[in-house]
Amino acid sequence: MIVRDFNKLQGTDRHVGDAQWTSTRLLLADDKMGFSFHITVLEAGSEHTFHYKHHFESVYCMKGKGSITDLATGETHEITPGVMYALNLNDKHTLRAEEELHMACCFNPPVTGNEVHREDGSYAPAEEVA
Repeated sequence: MIVRDFNKLQGTDRHVGDAQWTSTRLLLADDKMGFSFHITVLEAGSEHTFHYKHHFESVYCMKGKGSITDLATGETHEITPGVMYALNLNDKHTLRAEEELHMACCFNPPVTGNEVHREDGSYAPAEEVA
């Protein structure tokens, strides 16, 4: 059994981010669960374009308000508490946070914790990340 306290991971190598977002990685690849699980907080007023070419991601909004735009179709969806989206086609998307967004995220394959967003908004394939 794996038990982790979100609050105790703050300030560790499982808590990463930049000026506009933070992500606390509760489960990573080395936990051998087949997915990784993160709590991500996006700063109000921020906008992020991602394209996870090598990962599937599902996201559940716990708090805040924003929107997600599918860049292939131009379709935009409102994000509020209780809304889930899944990037089942490795969808390139733009996520906007009107209010601070608190999101629960799962990645498959699981991230290792060493990933860095590439210029195109993707992570490298798992076999390329140490």
